[in-house]
Amino acid sequence: MTNRTILLAGAAALALGHATAVSAETKTLYVGMNGGNFERTYTQAVFPDFEKANDVKIVVVPGTSSDILAKATAAKDKPQMHVMFLDDGVMVRAVGAGLCEKLKPSPELDEILPNARLKGDMAAGVDLGMTGLAYNKKLFDENGWAAPTSWMDLADPKFQGKVVFQSAAASSFGLHAFLMFNRIQGGSEDNVEPGFEKFRDTIGKNVIEFIPNSSKISEMVQTGEAAIFPLTPTSVATLKDKGIPVEYAQPKEGSVVLMVAECVIAGNSEPELAQKLAAYLLSAEAQSNALAAGNIVPSNPKAKARTPEAERKLETFHGYMKTAVTLDWDVINAKRPEWNSRWNKTIEQ
Repeated sequence: MTNRTILLAGAAALALGHATAVSAETKTLYVGMNGGNFERTYTQAVFPDFEKANDVKIVVVPGTSSDILAKATAAKDKPQMHVMFLDDGVMVRAVGAGLCEKLKPSPELDEILPNARLKGDMAAGVDLGMTGLAYNKKLFDENGWAAPTSWMDLADPKFQGKVVFQSAAASSFGLHAFLMFNRIQGGSEDNVEPGFEKFRDTIGKNVIEFIPNSSKISEMVQTGEAAIFPLTPTSVATLKDKGIPVEYAQPKEGSVVLMVAECVIAGNSEPELAQKLAAYLLSAEAQSNALAAGNIVPSNPKAKARTPEAERKLETFHGYMKTAVTLDWDVINAKRPEWNSRWNKTIEQ
């Protein structure tokens, strides 16, 4: 072997060693979150800036809130994820199970809306939503029906066989609508007897189908089967973008707050970096990007819409939030298994 060959081999070995060292310094954070729009929005428009600034790779673990909670619970003693996104009710369960560590104080945490800070800052909202009513605009126009204004419109006889209702045992949308009906009948989260006693003979009489989630709604609107159903403004906007003739209506009794929250998983392998990511995701910059790319509604009021149309939508949404109702998730989670069983036996039988 010539001296030149030896020198070249040595240089290559040094370069490889340097590359390996650099590679070893790049850490990976695993974030559990809903797939689809959430995963696409964050991986394409939010995470890249944080990855570049912190020399870190972020990998999404996709799944429903229940899926992510199950994964976190199974790995509680040796967490595989660092941060997770869960629907608010499921997040309350996660906090109660000791799966989250308290968010560190930060300017970003102080900027978000007060009702987006959960359970002593054990979690914080990254996406604000609400469940209200949606309706088939084409069908309403053809029949000369006025837009709905109340949860009790679901019980209007003219909608017999035209109401689509998500299962309260499987869907947050269905549970929200049932609990608002229960409140209107004089009940509360502590007392659901009025709701169970009266649902079948009112709203239940109009329901064409109880669905486990909202994926069938677009098809049922297009076939004219669905006239009115519980849904969020964001979901309505997504359907409208696809050309589905739907509109959102804010019930006079109030919509129900449906928030996606984040928490740093307790005992994770990168606590400082995970806390840093959690703070960044609450920032106006991150949430402006999420709003622009995926219609993720910010919990940070400093986040800005980037077009006049988006700004109008955000103003309308903030108007809805003024009358939105926050449910008692501690009570709900304690009683949910009992309710689910009763719902399946008496409502969807």
